[in-house]
Amino acid sequence: MSSNQEQIEYWNERAGETWAELQDRLDALLAPLSAAGLAAANVRPSERVLDVGCGCGDTSIALSAIGANVLGVDVSGPMLARARSRDASIEYQQADAATTDFAHAFDLVFSRFGVMFFDDPTAAFKNLYNALKPGGRLLFVCWQPPAVNPWMATAGRAIAPYLPPSDEAPNPRAPGPFAFADARYVEQILQDAGFSEIQINAHEESLKVADTLAEAVQFQTRVGPAARVMAELEGDQRAQALAAVEEAFRPFDAGNGLHLDSAVWLVSAEV
Repeated sequence: MSSNQEQIEYWNERAGETWAELQDRLDALLAPLSAAGLAAANVRPSERVLDVGCGCGDTSIALSAIGANVLGVDVSGPMLARARSRDASIEYQQADAATTDFAHAFDLVFSRFGVMFFDDPTAAFKNLYNALKPGGRLLFVCWQPPAVNPWMATAGRAIAPYLPPSDEAPNPRAPGPFAFADARYVEQILQDAGFSEIQINAHEESLKVADTLAEAVQFQTRVGPAARVMAELEGDQRAQALAAVEEAFRPFDAGNGLHLDSAVWLVSAEV
């Protein structure tokens, strides 16, 4: 059994189906961050690129448009089905990038929010190191801490009082969106995996989360960290949590859509 089995199951069930259904909206939401990652990658035509956690294919399509020869890899069958339906000329593979042997075939390993879910990140990045040709490079985009990502964290903070207390403090480095929030931790992983010339640069963008307040609340119950939590609430408790989320987002409703700040790391390294 893969060490990433929990994530594989999660992204092949409700989460993968939801992201495939909301592909257009999610791509529009993340477009500024995708553009920043692609610009930092400095992809050249004819380069062989491994797109890790390619999801519904947005970045694979963009890389291909630049002229790269792309292999998009993801564990999610529903998301890859959506990717293939968008552009059948791109090669996609349903596989776990943490363990699949890519045989030093690539000039660039690229990822937009696809590398924070590894159960053993050091081992996974050693495998990605071995996917690269001599002189190859790595570029990925990952989230900075929740405190500087109100577009995701606002709903979570609003829901928190309605959750049962836990005896254990959450592990901030557990597989999930914010697993790589600590830049020093990311740098150590890459060093241990064998990479050199490691650079971690901060990048901020304002993201349009929704056109209306009601749409923002509904969206947060379907994707992001709040979605899993909201699915566990029922009845009056769920209604109260939804009302709390609405109040939390209300200050951002200026009549021209809800825009909230985001912050990512642009991480690069070389073989």
